[in-house]
Amino acid sequence: MAKKKQFVLRIDPEKYEALDKWAADEFRSINGQIEWIIDRALKQAGRSKAKNSSDSEQ
Repeated sequence: MAKKKQFVLRIDPEKYEALDKWAADEFRSINGQIEWIIDRALKQAGRSKAKNSSDSEQ
């Protein structure tokens, strides 16, 4: 597995709570949910190569 970059994300409490609930609803960590959102946005914008066909949207 490739090493992942780390960075600080500042987010307002309301968005964090919404993200936390969304992640819990989909049985993901908040970090996993953010990564999933970014991956989906990059693919939709045509800015990402498809890594895995198993990573398709749910």
